[in-house]
Amino acid sequence: MYETHSIKEKLRLLVIIFLPILMTQLGMYAMNLFDTIMSGQAGAADLAGVAIGSNIWLPIFTGINGILLAISPIVAQLKGGEQEEDITEAVKQGVYLAIVLALAVAFVGFFLLDPILNLMNIEADVRHIAKYYLLTLGIGIVPLFVFNVYRCFIDALGHTRVTMIVILLTLPTNILFNYVLIFGKWGMPALGGIGAGLASALTYWVAFGIVIIVIFQIAPFRHYALLANWTTPSLKAWGYQLKIGIPIGFAIFFETSIFAAVTFFMTAYDTYTIAAHQAAINFASLLYMLPLSIAFALTIAIGFETGAKRYEHARHYANLGISLAVLMSVAAGIILYVFDGAVARLYSSTPEVIALTENFIFYAIFFQLSDAFGAPIQGVLRGYKDVNITLIMAFVSYWGIGLPSGWLLAHYTALGPYGYWMSLIIGLTAGAVALLIRMLNVQRQYMHSYTS
Repeated sequence: MYETHSIKEKLRLLVIIFLPILMTQLGMYAMNLFDTIMSGQAGAADLAGVAIGSNIWLPIFTGINGILLAISPIVAQLKGGEQEEDITEAVKQGVYLAIVLALAVAFVGFFLLDPILNLMNIEADVRHIAKYYLLTLGIGIVPLFVFNVYRCFIDALGHTRVTMIVILLTLPTNILFNYVLIFGKWGMPALGGIGAGLASALTYWVAFGIVIIVIFQIAPFRHYALLANWTTPSLKAWGYQLKIGIPIGFAIFFETSIFAAVTFFMTAYDTYTIAAHQAAINFASLLYMLPLSIAFALTIAIGFETGAKRYEHARHYANLGISLAVLMSVAAGIILYVFDGAVARLYSSTPEVIALTENFIFYAIFFQLSDAFGAPIQGVLRGYKDVNITLIMAFVSYWGIGLPSGWLLAHYTALGPYGYWMSLIIGLTAGAVALLIRMLNVQRQYMHSYTS
């Protein structure tokens, strides 16, 4: 990161930060994408099982990872305020916290997994695949969370291209592991959807190993000596990170968990509907990487500017980022509308699944437009470390407005399962409007404090 003086320079720097983050996010999501697509080729039950497992895991992962995202604004503001001597300790304490959170999730998940799956009205083979997909995935949970702390550190310094390279190196590994473990190649048993979970876990270990080499060997990261002179865990440092991270994590959890809740309600329908829902949501989520990546870039840029008390510059970054996200979302909507059939056939060759997937994709066009506003604004607010109010907004918008309206539409109108997708549109739109109002208020407060 460095100081910019014109809109043109800001746009250039934002794009420089954003593009590698986008490639990183696409690479990380592509692992889930390939899990889903390749499992679907093994059978409808495998696709449905991975769908159930993914929709249990992703809200938990994104929520906990949201807590760890506190490292980004902390490091960015320390960097902008030229307090680099404090960065090393913040990251080390973040690693300790990541390990504790990972072990806690694994411990709780081990005991709650069966009760959760038993609540769902799904076929026995689908339940079996979902359970062991998650259990094998858990093998990689500790390296995954620690990797994300180091990733946030690297990105916050503005070196987003480095994490992009790490992910692009690990993606072929994930595809290879999927191929071998799902379909039983090279003497391995054909594990189907369960193999996708094991493949992801092994990939997390590979990514962790690569990032350790990076921060130990490559400048400027080795300057921070993140792997030397370890101090003892500090509850005070954890408390500071959790104060920022917990609201971020829960806000993300409330958003992603509404997708999981919709999948839970989808289990009332047949396996074809579950599979089609998962296929459509999977591809729409891939497109969501565009505004999400812009959000991460905005957190870094605005954190840097607010750390240096250049609040007008921070506002300019916010306007640029939101505008860029909306333009990209419009293009993504056109892609979904034109190529809905081609997208559906990526996931299944079953005519019933293809037809249902095309219908779900139509609804995805509209909720991803709402995400184009909401996600970047969340990134802006994280850059200001303004996270508490957004937590409340997320809960009310997604769970207080969106999901109940979807349940009513599904049960009392002819929309049926598509009513739940309407809940996504309604909830995300309500959230985007609330976040926009909050962002404008925060910007006014910072500008007022600067001029007074």
